[in-house]
Amino acid sequence: MVEEEILTIEEVARYLRVSERTVYDWAQKGEIPAGKIGTVWRFKKNEIERWVNDRLAARSLEPQFSAIQAETIIAPDRVMFLQFPSRRDALLALADNLATAPQVKNRQELAQEILKREDLMSTAVGRGIAIPHVRLASVTDLVVSVGVSRVDITGFQALDDEPVRILLMIAAAYNQHAYYLQALSFFSARLKNRGLREELLTAEDTRAVYELLTNTRRAPAVT
Repeated sequence: MVEEEILTIEEVARYLRVSERTVYDWAQKGEIPAGKIGTVWRFKKNEIERWVNDRLAARSLEPQFSAIQAETIIAPDRVMFLQFPSRRDALLALADNLATAPQVKNRQELAQEILKREDLMSTAVGRGIAIPHVRLASVTDLVVSVGVSRVDITGFQALDDEPVRILLMIAAAYNQHAYYLQALSFFSARLKNRGLREELLTAEDTRAVYELLTNTRRAPAVT
């Protein structure tokens, strides 16, 4: 039997980009899946991942979605088609694209932190979608790059085991925690639409992908 990976408060705090005190308080209140070994809190990686995915999909954040204007954080030149079956290669290509945004001031740090985050815990949310995301002091404002893969990307370890084909990479300033969570939730909810996912995967050019995600082109009805 494969042994479950156990995380410390420090590792969970680093993944969620919150303080260790916040994680401790959540654990004390039972707001995050946790257990104690003696007097020390420990967290199962798969349970934290599921908790994060549930929060991304939570309907409780939907009233805030109006604060997200996708066309202000996605640009046509930050949409790309990917041809990399490797998770690492796909992430590095998309990070390189995202680093062209003027909001990103340190290309190397962005790439390093994206890979570190992914190694700590998968950002795949199921349905062939991954939303790699970081908050960094070297980013001045929230910005997104989109990758649509022409091949299956392996190695993301999604809970539903579906290979990733659609990636949205989000970088935000370190003090944009609320806006950052809204953006994560907004795109996670949008991509639940199977018809939209199919349109993205069959889009002939990156402009069509941009228009679908920014609602400047009519998306198919939810099925």
